[in-house]
Amino acid sequence: MEIDMERSLEKVKAASRIIMNATASQKNDALMNIVMLLKEHREQIYAKNIKDVEYAKSSGLQTAMIDRLTLDDKRFESMLNGVLNIVNQNDPVGNIDEGFKRPNDLIIYKTRVPIGVIGIIYESRPNVTIDAAALCIKSGNASILKGGKESANTNRILSNITREALMNAGLDKNAVLLFEDPERLYISKLLKAKSYIDLIIPRGGEGLINFVTENSLIPIVKHDKGLCHTYIDVDADIDKAISIAYNAKVNRPGVCNAMETLLINVNIAGEVLPKLTSLYNKAGVEIRGCELTCKYAHVTQADKKDWDTEYLDLIISIKIVSSLEDAMDHIYKHGSGHSEAIITDNYTTAQRFLQYIDAAAVYVNASTRFTDGAEFGLGAEIGISTQKLHCRGPMGLKDLTTTKYIVYGSGQIRE
Repeated sequence: MEIDMERSLEKVKAASRIIMNATASQKNDALMNIVMLLKEHREQIYAKNIKDVEYAKSSGLQTAMIDRLTLDDKRFESMLNGVLNIVNQNDPVGNIDEGFKRPNDLIIYKTRVPIGVIGIIYESRPNVTIDAAALCIKSGNASILKGGKESANTNRILSNITREALMNAGLDKNAVLLFEDPERLYISKLLKAKSYIDLIIPRGGEGLINFVTENSLIPIVKHDKGLCHTYIDVDADIDKAISIAYNAKVNRPGVCNAMETLLINVNIAGEVLPKLTSLYNKAGVEIRGCELTCKYAHVTQADKKDWDTEYLDLIISIKIVSSLEDAMDHIYKHGSGHSEAIITDNYTTAQRFLQYIDAAAVYVNASTRFTDGAEFGLGAEIGISTQKLHCRGPMGLKDLTTTKYIVYGSGQIRE
């Protein structure tokens, strides 16, 4: 490990001891400073983002990546509101999960404490710089941010804002540190710095997730791909089903909670498909269907790999299924454990789907697009975990803490 990199990691580790013991008031002051500085430097941030977008276009990046990279007024306001929402949430640090007294009069409490130093490796989305830093500050963690080269200019000005905000609140600016070296070799060395980093959270494409998983010596929480399904049941309200299926695909196709595969019960396919495919065609959606779907609508024949593809684009695969069990079997084989939805007015069917589908979020009569920290009331999110330990789904403040036992005695010794 290079000397400069080790020195930087030492600074972050030292800063983590300060931020983990900061008061809720100090941390909220830092967050309010972030909001103030974001507003103050709004035009400069836009200018840096324009440079990144131009670079991304000239480099031939995918449309979905460019979309996630772009900061507009709506996303900027969402970034501000995310920080303000975090300010207004209760500080999880010091909360008592449980407490009890043993027969020998030992008093034991299980309390919430910061994890320590969290490394976030992400692609494209510059708002992650603010979301991740703000969540880590409020939860008492130091953060190491490693964004992609496509968003380097925007990430740099945003990280500088968070460091200035920390200093203005009387905290160590090194509690947030942006690493800018774009080389994969550099990331690989970061993933082996287990003496300095306690947790790694990768956010990005399948290639990045696999690289981190294969190379990290540090525990990770994966923000893995979102191969989300919607199943339209035989007892679905047709208008509701069409509206939800359209929204889940078209609203913002380049994000992980967008629907990639639509499953339709064979008994209502003739009623649903003509209306839905017409809407998809008008929106520019490329439709790939199973053999039976092709008989109901003029679409491209899907192949085997389509059922396992996260398109992140205006492309959808459609399969007609014979029953609820057929739909659930397809999701079991091809789902990524992110978000799955059923559209039905049958209570028993809905409950069976909720019980048997294994995913971070399971919906009845709603779009998968709601799997998001802000939509779940968490403020911002640091990622959407598709694994089962130590957390699952949108990760908010509590998910960035761990537990510590506090034990009060009065001279007890073990026999």
